[in-house]
Amino acid sequence: MKRSRAARIGCLLVLLASAVGAQSEPQKTLAECLQIAVERHPDIQTARAAADVGHAQTWEAISTALPQINASYSAQKRHTSAGASTGTTIGGKAQTFQFYSTGFTFSQILFDFGQSLYAIRSAQATERSLDEDVSTARETVLFAVKQGYYNLLQARRLLVVADENVRDNQKHLDLAKGRFDVGMATRFDITQAEVQLANAELQQVTARNNVALARETFRNALGIDGALDFDIVDTLGVHDVHIDEDRAVDLANEHRPELLSLREQQQSVSDKIAALKTTYLPTINGNANYLYSGTAYPLDNTWTVGASANLSVFNGGLTTSEIGAAKANLSQLKSQERSLLHQVRLQVRQAVLNLAQAGESIEVSQKGLQSGRENLAIAEGQYSAGVGNIIALTDAQAALTTAEGNNVQALAGYHNALAALEQATAQTFSEETRVLGH
Repeated sequence: MKRSRAARIGCLLVLLASAVGAQSEPQKTLAECLQIAVERHPDIQTARAAADVGHAQTWEAISTALPQINASYSAQKRHTSAGASTGTTIGGKAQTFQFYSTGFTFSQILFDFGQSLYAIRSAQATERSLDEDVSTARETVLFAVKQGYYNLLQARRLLVVADENVRDNQKHLDLAKGRFDVGMATRFDITQAEVQLANAELQQVTARNNVALARETFRNALGIDGALDFDIVDTLGVHDVHIDEDRAVDLANEHRPELLSLREQQQSVSDKIAALKTTYLPTINGNANYLYSGTAYPLDNTWTVGASANLSVFNGGLTTSEIGAAKANLSQLKSQERSLLHQVRLQVRQAVLNLAQAGESIEVSQKGLQSGRENLAIAEGQYSAGVGNIIALTDAQAALTTAEGNNVQALAGYHNALAALEQATAQTFSEETRVLGH
């Protein structure tokens, strides 16, 4: 009787703590949790920083094609003769004097057979590739958040099942003791019920620990440094999502950021090869100078305007080697794309099949849950009436607990399968998983 009273008090304290926690912590939807991860997760921030580097490098490439203007000023103390300063043998005694020079220089590429344009296009393609890498990091983080969210919901529901199992087994123990006191049951009924209650309490401890672990895993998936100071909304309702397998594969081919990144990298290398080939051709530059110089102010002014053509005649085969390396890199990227396409198609087809299986599992688990509840009600009625035995009652209780757990796992499995399909196709099929602001 003391154990029974202690168990009741313990269950009451757990329920009271849960109720207080639910009231003190604000609740967030999955979409809000996804938004938190997008804003805070270090993996996404790292990818964004790399994309910023790509943006800066694009402007570096653009800057080489823009006009270059430089200003200069110098003040010198010179010691030379007139002949030395003019490069002749005629000259007098060397003198020391001040010399000042100031002016502007201007240069502009006039024509380089598209070398600058190809370099800019290559940098832009690299920038777009890095942007797709941000999307890849984002999709990976969001998938982990969805998994963490649904696994936490599953752990919490399984804890509820464990709590109910403890209460029901306590009720069965009380019933067995009552029947034993009036001589309608044997000592075996009590010990059997006590064994079942002990097993249920052990499962309850495990379930409570699983909730704590799932909560910590979810916090880590969000990228939060501190404690998780909010609760989550239970959304394990079924979403009726159906998609054709071939259509899902097409969506993945069009939208998977990993594929798009590889294609942009290929474009970047192709433009780089085109830019390297133009180095075999001359580059024509325009230039102008305006200069003030002299030994005393006011300085004398001079100016020049002209153009120059530069052609690399021989550089030891450097350009040829660079083109060969770039072509090999391009071939490697194309092979990587083909390999990734095979992986993506397999991943998509598996996700579609797993989602269909998860939907069927929910239907089967619901039937098993209904049957388990009916069997337990029958077993309890028979045992109370004295026409049943404790073995049938405890077996019915265990079967119901298993059925409830299977139903919770089927519901969570469906949502995890849906999250896997969304990651595989880089698409959103449910408003629940749509990130705020996107």
